[in-house]
Amino acid sequence: MRLDRFLCETTDLTRSLAKKALHREEVRVDGGIIKNPATQVDAHCRVTWNGHSLALVGLRYVLLHKPEGVECSARRGLYPLVRELIDLPHVERLQTVGRLDVDTTGLVLLTDDGQWSHRVTSPKRRWGKVYEVTLAEPLEGAALDDAVTRFAEGLLLDGEEKPTRPAELAMRSPHVAKLTLHEGKYHQVKRMFAAIGHHVVALHRESIGPLFLGELAPGEWRELTEDEMAMF
Repeated sequence: MRLDRFLCETTDLTRSLAKKALHREEVRVDGGIIKNPATQVDAHCRVTWNGHSLALVGLRYVLLHKPEGVECSARRGLYPLVRELIDLPHVERLQTVGRLDVDTTGLVLLTDDGQWSHRVTSPKRRWGKVYEVTLAEPLEGAALDDAVTRFAEGLLLDGEEKPTRPAELAMRSPHVAKLTLHEGKYHQVKRMFAAIGHHVVALHRESIGPLFLGELAPGEWRELTEDEMAMF
């Protein structure tokens, strides 16, 4: 890796500021002053900037219980960002693995490993995502039987050319459904229930594939174990 890139990866310096730090002889590699930004360094090199040792941050994998009123986007708008809840170096590099709406709560994964993110979200993998869905009106009887069938067969939503993938619907109570999806279309859960004449008043994601929230409270997070990362 080029030295100027290494400085950008391990500090808040931009590429331009990294080159200025090198020109000011603030950077040492294995004890020697280095001014050439193209100098190659690796994990075995001891790099310091103004006397402070620098080290590359490895890839991170985070599971977070998203509270309501927090955005999964990369840029802050009206609401705080999910990554602002996470206390890790260079947290700005973490990207959400699929998104939840501002008013939706539950399990969110974040990583800076693009290949791993793709394995989690790829439709070919068909990882099940389980949601608890609270409805404004009860869903039961013949209407429930019809909804279970239609969800299992796939619904053609407004603006879509293909129907949804088969989904599993079950009721925990007349107003609370458990829905398992194997894809992630825009506002899919809300649109699916709207297609059968029901309004979603609360939505919570419980799991993605083999990963569950467990005992995490809203706003809490943890890093995945190596075994959990290897599941995908």
